[in-house]
Amino acid sequence: MSEHAVVIAGGGPTGMMLAAELTLAGTDVLIVERRASFRLESSRSRGLHSRTIEVLDQRGVVDRFLAEGKAMQVQAFAGVPMDISDFPTRHNYGMALLQSHFERILAGWLDELGVPILREREVTGFTQDDSGVDVALSDGTSLRAQYLVGCDGGRSAVRKAAGIDFAGWDPTTRWIIAEVEMEEVPEFGLRGGGGIGPAEDGRVGVTLIVPDLDRTDEPTLQDVRDALIRVDGKDYGVHSPHWISSFTDMTRQAVAYRGGRVLLAGDAAHVHAPMGGQGLNIGVQDAVNLGWKLAQVVNGTSPVSLLDTYHAERHPVAARVLQNTMAQRAVGANDERTVALRGILAEVLTMDQPRKHIAAMISGLDVAYDLGGGHPLLGRRMPDLDLVTADGPISVFSLLHSAKPVLLNFGQAGGFDIAPWAERVQLVDACYAGIWELPVVGEVTAPSAVLVRPDGHVAWVGEGTDAGLRDALTTWFGP
Repeated sequence: MSEHAVVIAGGGPTGMMLAAELTLAGTDVLIVERRASFRLESSRSRGLHSRTIEVLDQRGVVDRFLAEGKAMQVQAFAGVPMDISDFPTRHNYGMALLQSHFERILAGWLDELGVPILREREVTGFTQDDSGVDVALSDGTSLRAQYLVGCDGGRSAVRKAAGIDFAGWDPTTRWIIAEVEMEEVPEFGLRGGGGIGPAEDGRVGVTLIVPDLDRTDEPTLQDVRDALIRVDGKDYGVHSPHWISSFTDMTRQAVAYRGGRVLLAGDAAHVHAPMGGQGLNIGVQDAVNLGWKLAQVVNGTSPVSLLDTYHAERHPVAARVLQNTMAQRAVGANDERTVALRGILAEVLTMDQPRKHIAAMISGLDVAYDLGGGHPLLGRRMPDLDLVTADGPISVFSLLHSAKPVLLNFGQAGGFDIAPWAERVQLVDACYAGIWELPVVGEVTAPSAVLVRPDGHVAWVGEGTDAGLRDALTTWFGP
């Protein structure tokens, strides 16, 4: 039986990002993926939000994605666009990039990292004991792992085998989604509860509401024709489908992200309507929150209780996404009263504070983990400041490329003694003369020191003393 520190069920964006994080932390990991390659038949997600772009920048790979994607303002709430070009981030935009390309680029990075992927197999079940998990695969073989992470989608076999309840709301609406060829090019734009627009290689992308909510069989080209006729009165000579699928606004979340030695991330932990394009993004951010914590537990650096912070921090983030997608669906109806409501909402979102509040939520830039009271930086993403050090200029995100925490000292050089953590935490004496500013929050008082976790979130803020620093180092990076 093959043994690994961590087995990941599912090699989509969340599973691949988690594997990269674990590998950077020196942890043995194996991905089990049902597909024969990273290739996707359908495009699925169509872009990245600002915080996900930042996360990729933190690992030094963002240029690979920017080279193939298109930087643009992608934030929208219920179809109302929101510009974040005035946000205090190096990446004050989103990126148009199909999931198929995102996965291809991510897979190339994993190849460089040497992450093994067991393809054309699925995790079908498991049994766990005090020391590990026996993982059953679809080909009749099994694996042994210290921990198993389910990144295997909304129908997660891992979640079901773990007996973790998937609480939430049943679907109210079904959409058909397709990439097709057409003899006549339709007018591109939003309508029919979705829209029609350009796709790759001259094809047309169609996403429209269909009436048959309870249908379980696969949609056909005739269904696409019918949907087009319902909305536009004609089918535009639609033919040669590249792919056709459907989705609903089912909205559910795992009540626990961990059951013993089994954890959940991405769609296995939360599903919702794709309003605002948030699903892939919060899955990737789940992985970046979990990876370093799981690595430290596996490596014996931290106690298993550190894993409890994964659920505590990420469950509220997804719960908020579930709420905002349901709200977007509610104001997306086409009856006259809802259209009037949406018009008022569009006016409100032209105002600075409402726009900033909602756009920061959709883009992921407002996430603040509850690490107690204190400085506004605490628990929030660390800004990517351009620092000056004895070794020359460097950005904060560059210091996170190795997924290793960093203590930034802006006071007198040599002012901190972190000898017990010297092998685990980078200590950098730095200067920064600019303004400290956070999305939505605005300008904040410059700290004298900041402890930044591998995921880029601030674990401790110094305000002239080292009070609380040793406790923070012990809590997050072991005794």
